[in-house]
Amino acid sequence: MIYRVKTPPPAEIDLCEYKPFIRNDWFRNHYMFFAYGLMALLAVLFFATGGMKGVSYFLRIPVFVLVFLVHELLHILVIYRIGDIYLSHSGLFFWMNTNAEMSKGRFWLFMTLPFLALTGIPAALLLLNTGAARPWLLYIAWSNAVIASSDIINSPLILLKPNDSVFCRGYYKTGMKRS
Repeated sequence: MIYRVKTPPPAEIDLCEYKPFIRNDWFRNHYMFFAYGLMALLAVLFFATGGMKGVSYFLRIPVFVLVFLVHELLHILVIYRIGDIYLSHSGLFFWMNTNAEMSKGRFWLFMTLPFLALTGIPAALLLLNTGAARPWLLYIAWSNAVIASSDIINSPLILLKPNDSVFCRGYYKTGMKRS
């Protein structure tokens, strides 16, 4: 079930068993500075590389919104059958929380699939395309990179965790395999 909430219900997590996903207190408390910093850097690169050149002025916002919606739907696709989904936002970021326990692979796919599908694939297609689709591919790739700034930070952090990790609501434990 998908719920739209201001804040998700408190997690019922055994803190003796689970550890915070980001263990360093300073980094956890300043995470949003890194996420907004990466978002700003990617936005500057977006404009500096001419990511908007060749894209109709009137279609920029609708395409950006469509990229955002597809990005979030790809996140939902990975977890829609394994737990409730809580949608909320803070500042510029849209947050998706779930009460589902996910294996390292599934959690990495949850965080990375939208980036790979909407930035990686269009960027790869740019190498093959010199025609009219090129500006649109560039616009979609850069737009999604800006949207995915928090995901870009989280993806390598997930890979640093042990292979038998189970993730739930910003915490993880080791020693069990779950879907």
